[in-house]
Amino acid sequence: MRWNWTQPDWPNFSYDSAAVEPLERRFLLSSGEILGAVRHVTGEERDRLRIEWLSEEAMRTSAIEGEVLDRSSVQSSLRRQFGLAADGAPSRPREQGIAEMMVDVYSTSAAALTHDTLSLARDASVP
Repeated sequence: MRWNWTQPDWPNFSYDSAAVEPLERRFLLSSGEILGAVRHVTGEERDRLRIEWLSEEAMRTSAIEGEVLDRSSVQSSLRRQFGLAADGAPSRPREQGIAEMMVDVYSTSAAALTHDTLSLARDASVP
């Protein structure tokens, strides 16, 4: 699969909705099952699941860019970001940075993207 911006018709994005529909249906069914299950866990278990999920996303996102992060440091940084008790694992700068980003994305996922938000994301990625 090619990146959107490498497509010949970029930035005019189009897709085949019939091809996506079965995948979308499977995603919606699975997410409904997950939401139903999460409603039955305690607050502490929910926090643990949130840390696990976000750390997994952080690790995968970083791997795409060729970055190898320390999982325990990512999880410790995420706990600190959410105001939870840290587990004593070191919190390194790279892991702190990805934890801040993941918590921001998690906390503001319903907010509309703005030019300023996208500019901040772009500026943060420039060395």
